[in-house]
Amino acid sequence: MQASRSKVAATAVFQRLIATDVVRQHAELVAFLWGQRDTLLSEDPADLKVVEGIDRRLHVNLDAMRIAGKAVWPFLLEQYEAFPEKGELFAFVWMALELKDRERIAQSLQFGQASRDDASGFVGALAWRRPEDIGPLVREWIGGQDGFKRYLAVSACAEHGVDPKQLLRRLVRDPDARVRASSLRLAGKLGRADLVGEMQGGLDADDEKVRLWAAWALTELGSGHLARTELRKVAVGGGPEALTALRAALKAGPDKEVRAWLGGLMKTPISAHLAVRGVGMLGDRSALAWLIEQMRLPMLAASASAAFLELFPEAHREDDLFTTDLGKAGQPFVDHFGDESVIMPLADKIEGWAKSKGALSGV
Repeated sequence: MQASRSKVAATAVFQRLIATDVVRQHAELVAFLWGQRDTLLSEDPADLKVVEGIDRRLHVNLDAMRIAGKAVWPFLLEQYEAFPEKGELFAFVWMALELKDRERIAQSLQFGQASRDDASGFVGALAWRRPEDIGPLVREWIGGQDGFKRYLAVSACAEHGVDPKQLLRRLVRDPDARVRASSLRLAGKLGRADLVGEMQGGLDADDEKVRLWAAWALTELGSGHLARTELRKVAVGGGPEALTALRAALKAGPDKEVRAWLGGLMKTPISAHLAVRGVGMLGDRSALAWLIEQMRLPMLAASASAAFLELFPEAHREDDLFTTDLGKAGQPFVDHFGDESVIMPLADKIEGWAKSKGALSGV
């Protein structure tokens, strides 16, 4: 009898250990998968098919955390303290919102304010929740005194396409530059033509992100002629928002002037890559032969590859069109990149693929 009790007790302990390991693994996978997803979405251009696959796995692991409930907290806290990055922040915030745990939400806010990337993990968690679930918090934060909370609330509205109505007029003039920039982006996304005056005023702001999103919003509302100068300046500036500005600058038109501007960029080595990338953004597949020629040049190959993938997203599935072995790309690539780890297009392979698909017929 005693041996039987000992066996039962040992089995119970073993099952608890297994459950603990499983819960920890789900917490780690949520952090890893969302971080990977966010990174992939920032690639130029993003492979949305791969992101869809990650989303399916992420949903499964989030459901597992939901089932584990409060038992997951020690692991979420442990992993964030050990590695305070965007994926770990996402996992912690998502669970705090899931359980509507005010104490954990407050802790999440502290983590978010200390993050180095505009709290992308926090914003991502808000985006992953249903609007009705986070509505009370967003309404509380958006009109409050805390600038970081206002920023999160506006970002949540932008992610879910929710219009704060009259409150947005105040937010686009917010004293916090981050709130102001996010509010201008939201106004452009919503098509708030009543805020064109505030958008124009944003073009004169001291903060570069405010100027960018004011210009972007004006372009979304069909007033790109007011925003071209700012957008082109940001595009050639080479900062983290350069491609966003480039895409908006092309949309600002008119087409003849845009093409002349790209032609001017192409004449200067420091900006030629923008011209090559812009050709892909224009959506003109007839430029493929020209893009393939740019792929043969080490300085322009990456931009030509991105332009190609935007025009032909199905080529993401073709692994043999790209390489990390610079020797396969040619000696000029080896000389240019050295030991740098890069993915380069194989121009001859892409040309053959394009011909097989009829994309270069007659060439």
